Parts: sequence; C-alpha cells; structure tokens
Amino acid sequence: FTCDIQAQSQVNVAFRTNGKIAKRLVEVGDHVSADQVLAKLDPQEQRANLNNAQAALTSAEALMTQAKLNFKRQEQLLASGYTTRPSYDDAEQQLRTTQASVDSARAALGSAEEQYSYTDLKAGVDGIVLSRTFEVGQVVQTGQTVLAMAQDGPRDAVFNIFEAVLAAPPESRTVEVTLQADPRVKAVGRVREISPSVDAASGTVRVKVGLDATPKAMTLGAIVIGTGKFRPRQA
Repeated sequence: FTCDIQAQSQVNVAFRTNGKIAKRLVEVGDHVSADQVLAKLDPQEQRANLNNAQAALTSAEALMTQAKLNFKRQEQLLASGYTTRPSYDDAEQQLRTTQASVDSARAALGSAEEQYSYTDLKAGVDGIVLSRTFEVGQVVQTGQTVLAMAQDGPRDAVFNIFEAVLAAPPESRTVEVTLQADPRVKAVGRVREISPSVDAASGTVRVKVGLDATPKAMTLGAIVIGTGKFRPRQA
C-alpha cells in the first residue's frame, strides 16, 4: 500500500495574549527552533502596563525606605526613653505594610513582564511549520491557533487501508517502507496505532506505522510504499 510520511507529534501554536500582529517572521516549510520568535504582536498595551508596574514598584520602594528610617528613629528614641511604645508600634506596623506593598508591586511587575514577553510568539519545540492562518495586521485572541508545526523526532508512515484487508491479523507488525521516488531508500517500521473506526468519507481505516529510523530522503509528505506479510490462508 502507498501512503505519506507524517510527524508523530503535531503542535498547534497560539499567542498567549490578545493583540494585533505586527510582524511575521516564518513561512510554511521553515524549520524553527524552540526559542525562535515566529511572529510579534504590537506591544503598545503591554509596554504601558509594564511601565505602570515599574513606576508602582519605585513608589513602593521609596515609601519603604522612608518607613525604615522612621522605624530606626523610633527604635533609638524608645531605647533612650524619648518616645512612647504606641509610636514605636505604629512605626513598626508602617514598615511591615510598606514591605508588603513592595512585595505586591514586585509580583505585579513580574506579571507585567511576563505579559510583555507573550507578544513574541514561540513554539517551545523544534520542528517544521506545516501551515499558518494569520497575516500582519490581523487581530488575534488568546489561544487562537495561528500556526501548525510538525515536531522534530519520530516519523510515521500513515496508511489508509480498506477494512476487509485488516479482517485477518497480519503475520507480523513489522512493515518495510520504501520511498516511491527512490526505491533504494528503505526503512523499517512497526504498526503502532490502528484507528478503531472506519472513515466515513473514504471507507478506510487509518494505520500508523512508526519508523525505527527515518532516512533524510523521507521528508514530511513524501510518498512511500509499505509492504507487510499476512498469515497464509487457503485459496
């Protein structure tokens, strides 16, 4: 039977924040790395939020510095007997409050920095771009798939076989796969998945054969011929 080569794992890539696409840096068929930037959103809104968070942290740190000085002053005065215990307690409480405000502002800044980083689209895995569904200037939503990628790694030979052929189990789950364009290129695979249902459109059953090692010539979409052996039977 003939079939084509497909990736065992496909990844749908989406932005993790809303925005308008400002740049597209890859095309279908490109090989990309996990940390490579594939597209960029207009970061105007996220940059403004980041600036606000940085300003809030600076303000909180200034208040904490002032509270520290006031607490040290009250501590010294209390030791000398020139202030009251309630004044010292108020200064200590004010210091703790401002410290909590700084911690909150730092967390808010970290969140703003994270949101700003989401304006760069990264796949997180090495692979090949199979398709894209966006253009520059398009507004996308969080989680909306914009790219489909074939992850680097093992490959499958995916067959569509008539159900009657599979009625009798094969003698072996090993399948020899040969490149149609060059019969000298061969690989060996094993049946790793048989669809439990028949495709309504084609009337066939999908069978995935995982290749033990994939020759370079067997690229994604390459047409191959699979040969397997069934048990002998009387005819």
